[in-house]
Parts: sequence; structure tokens; C-alpha cells
Amino acid sequence: MTAYQMFINGKFVNAKSGKTFDVFDPATEQVIATCPAGDAADVAAAAAAAKAAFYGGWKATSAQERGRILFKIADRIRARRDELARIETLNSGKPIVESEYDMDDSAVCFEYYGGLATKINGEVIPVPTNAMVMAVKEPMGVAGQIIPWNYPLAMAAWKLGPAIAAGCTVVIKPAEQTPLSLLALAKDFEACGVPPGVINVVTGMGPECGAPMVAHPDIRKIAFTGSAEVGKLIMRSAADQLKRVSLELGGKSPNIFFADSDFE
Repeated sequence: MTAYQMFINGKFVNAKSGKTFDVFDPATEQVIATCPAGDAADVAAAAAAAKAAFYGGWKATSAQERGRILFKIADRIRARRDELARIETLNSGKPIVESEYDMDDSAVCFEYYGGLATKINGEVIPVPTNAMVMAVKEPMGVAGQIIPWNYPLAMAAWKLGPAIAAGCTVVIKPAEQTPLSLLALAKDFEACGVPPGVINVVTGMGPECGAPMVAHPDIRKIAFTGSAEVGKLIMRSAADQLKRVSLELGGKSPNIFFADSDFE
């Protein structure tokens, strides 16, 4: 059994409360790891690190440099493909061939946004006067991201890639059931050129860790994949600050086992 830590401001740390929770192998129901049980204090530390990194230089980082960082993350995923796939299968229970495909998909996603970073364009807006009006796209600041259990690293890539390409900093919370592959990848962020505070990974339960992310005033955007009921709660909470929200809700992917299945 391995004791994992959260990744905040470029360092692996325990929860401020010292509390942890167990992570299971769903195939055997055995405990395979522990992770910090983060709460509002840990979210505040991650948000402060992300905000400081954003205004401390990341906002001004060139699109080319952001793209190069994303390409390096893709390279590291490919270099560690077998290791990360084994962690994903052990933690999520999916067949190893699916986990290997997910690693490939994650690498491709980071590459896609690495190339897109240099292609974020504004537009000239026609106006009925002797003037020129331009719309310029700028990073909004700290993005909060909450990912589900079914595609742990791939879903993280789908959210991290566009945020980093756009010049935002990130506080990301993996599902409490499947946090291990993202925490394992976080070991490579520094080597890939990610400055401290640009990507922060917090772990914990939804009410204690996820809800404070949505409510934190320094987190200006929330991206969530999960249930429709939780999506409604996020919209209500984010509305108090007119916070931007992206929701992917209501997956329908049942596995049906009939009575004559060989359960053993």
C-alpha cells in the first residue's frame, strides 16, 4: 500500500488536517493506497498558489512556451505508458488494454492543445462608425476542475490541456475513487517545465473538497464531469459569483450482468 500526497505549489504535501482516506482496487476490494482528505483549507492553499502563479508570470508566458510544456507532458505519458496504465487498471478496475488506450488518448490530447496554444485568435467586429473594434481572448485566471472516476487520466487531460493552452492556472480534483494516475503524472510536471502553482492537484470528497472549490472566490471557472444532480449544485453555487461553468453530465454506460453469467 502506497501513501500518496496532494500536489500544491510544486510540492507534494499532506492535508492540513492530517486526515486521509483509503483507495481501493475495485476488482479485489482491497485497499491499495491512501490519499490526503483535503478540505477547504487545502483548496484555499491551492487556489492561492494558482493565483500567485497566474499573476506572477504565467499570464505573460508565450503561447509557444505553453505549447512546448504540453508537448513535454505528452512525451512523459508515452514514456511512462505501461506504468501509468497499470496504475489506472489497479485503481479503476478496467481491463489493461483499455487503460493503455487511455494513456495514448491522454498523450494525444495534450499534443492537440499544445498545437492549439499558438492558434488562439481574436476577431475584428464590424461597427457602424469610423472605428475598429477588436475582441481579444485572454486567460480568465484560476480554473477549477473536477473529474470523474471512469477515465481518470484522460478526463484530466481533456480539462488540463485547454486550460494550460489558454494561459490559465489550475486547481484540479480527481474523483476520490481514482486519484492515483493523475498524482503519479504530477511527479513529472516540474521536469516538463510547469512552474510551481500552475497545476495543483487536491484530493478529497465532494462536499469537503469539491464544494469549497466551486465556492472559492479566486477560482473563476469550474469545469465538471459527473452526475446531473451534482451539476445542478455547482451551477447554484457558482451563480453567487457569476462564475463561468462548463458541465458534462449524465453519462449512460451501463454494464448489465444477466442471471446466467459466470460470476466467478
